[in-house]
Amino acid sequence: MSAPAGAPTADHPSELIDRVRAAGAAGQRLRIAGGGSKLAVSGPVEGEALSTRAWSGILSHEPSELVITVRGGTPLSEVEAALVEHGQCLPFEPPHLASHATVGGMVASGLAGPARASVGGVRDYVLGARLVNGRGELLTFGGQVMKNVAGYDVSRALAGSWGLLGVIADVSLKVLPVPPAEATLFFYLNQHDALEQLHRWGGEPLPLNASCWVRDDTQPGAPELLFLRLRGAVAAVEAASERLQREAGGIRMDTAQASADWSACRDHRLPFLANAPSPDHGLWRVSLPQTAAPLLAAWPQLIEWHGAQRWLWAPAAAEREIRAAAHAEGGHAQLFRQPATGAAGVRRFDEPAPALQPVMQRLRDAFDPHGVFAGPELF
Repeated sequence: MSAPAGAPTADHPSELIDRVRAAGAAGQRLRIAGGGSKLAVSGPVEGEALSTRAWSGILSHEPSELVITVRGGTPLSEVEAALVEHGQCLPFEPPHLASHATVGGMVASGLAGPARASVGGVRDYVLGARLVNGRGELLTFGGQVMKNVAGYDVSRALAGSWGLLGVIADVSLKVLPVPPAEATLFFYLNQHDALEQLHRWGGEPLPLNASCWVRDDTQPGAPELLFLRLRGAVAAVEAASERLQREAGGIRMDTAQASADWSACRDHRLPFLANAPSPDHGLWRVSLPQTAAPLLAAWPQLIEWHGAQRWLWAPAAAEREIRAAAHAEGGHAQLFRQPATGAAGVRRFDEPAPALQPVMQRLRDAFDPHGVFAGPELF
């Protein structure tokens, strides 16, 4: 399939390159600015804004090959709408977090939605990319098929790089067909029992796709609930749904309502994720092995990814306790959204292991030796 009508034809991001080269010559720092949807996560970044919004458009979409190539400034909603027309999707459900999310921001942040534990994350679907580095060079990595990847795949290193390696000019992504069937069930389970059930179900041939356990402490008397989404072949989803209703007391939700709720979970529009208990509370993201036991019970929580991603509200003063608990379980913690009252002196991102820090520094030095690109404090 050729580029759709109205798609951009020029494939050289000369304006971005010229801007980077000028900044390097002047000793100026640039902060890459797409739609601004992830600013609440990265925190404020110093530097002159380098907007990618004008560098937008779908370059090609090959439905039969399950590949789409788009420019970094392309709105994420535009890409998803084009995929829906062909019954396809980005299976990792990238969070928008705001109405102007772009594909470049999606890759740079590396964030994934409710299905992450079952289908993989952003980097698992990046086939290739073009990058404007700190020297103003246009570099090409990977391709449009998995077999093009040989050796260390730099294009996948862009996922979670937060703009510190360069400007994502365009990216080729693997896409998948929308699953033919879906069902969401909910169960009245406390956190311990919910995690136990998820661990048990994870070892069985069930079409598990996403899970969400929540007790909304902002609502007096609110129950503790586990939501479970099944996706796959019609027969498999129906058989699993009937079994879980019969054996575990699951209650099946209306599909349209469930779909809206999962989208709200993805984009942090659920009341639990959107509303802080107080101005002193920040939203922490704790990443753990799926089999980790309940922890940090003193703070309100929502649990996704079958136990691997845990959101909790806690004050900045709890940083040491939260990070120590995460490290003890082999995980890490991030201050995803700081308290309204601020969090002076608290790192947004967890400090990487000492062995990783020189590797990350060498990678950054190779792509941006003069420090043109500003970004969050990752290490």
